[in-house]
Amino acid sequence: MAFDRRELALILSVYGRKVSQGEWRDYAMDFLRERAVFSVYARGSERPLFLIEKQPKLRNRQGQYSVTNQQGRILKRGHDLGQVLRVLDPQLVVIG
Repeated sequence: MAFDRRELALILSVYGRKVSQGEWRDYAMDFLRERAVFSVYARGSERPLFLIEKQPKLRNRQGQYSVTNQQGRILKRGHDLGQVLRVLDPQLVVIG
């Protein structure tokens, strides 16, 4: 399982803005059998601040995309990645 080019462009757009604002510092990507995960860090060695996940098996239910915080709480879940990412960057304008 992986993010496609469009999904990565949306994620990296938000990530780049947050890095330039000094809020985020590092990231990691994990491609597992059932899901793809983009983890966001404030520093290189701590737990991720946020997890951006894609789980296709949830596509027909509550949506395949989710953003989870450091405590494991799902902040937003949905079918449209652009809308889900708005929880991280409220000023983000979704085009498409």
